[in-house]
Amino acid sequence: MSAPRPNPETRPGSASGPDAVTDLVRWAVFSCLLVPVVLLWCGSSLAGATGTAVGLAAVTAVCRALLRGSERGAARMRAAEGAPHRGRHQRSGSGAHRGGRRPGGHTPVV
Repeated sequence: MSAPRPNPETRPGSASGPDAVTDLVRWAVFSCLLVPVVLLWCGSSLAGATGTAVGLAAVTAVCRALLRGSERGAARMRAAEGAPHRGRHQRSGSGAHRGGRRPGGHTPVV
């Protein structure tokens, strides 16, 4: 059985991709739980440890929202790069006033 090949967009060791954000949020939640336990173990008050936990949870939630918004913006930019660019006035084609060929050729009228 062979090892699964990494997705080209999410290379191992890179900080981009949907898995990186999920891993980052998981570590942040782990820290939100671990820090108050350590504070209580070191002799801090219950109110201080609770306040720290609430503050870390708020920062984690805001960072998660910002990361998800950034992912959506990057996805929109990637989608827009694939769309054809149609010029300044959003017209396609070459009309007669734009120097296109005329069906009759360039023979003088006699």
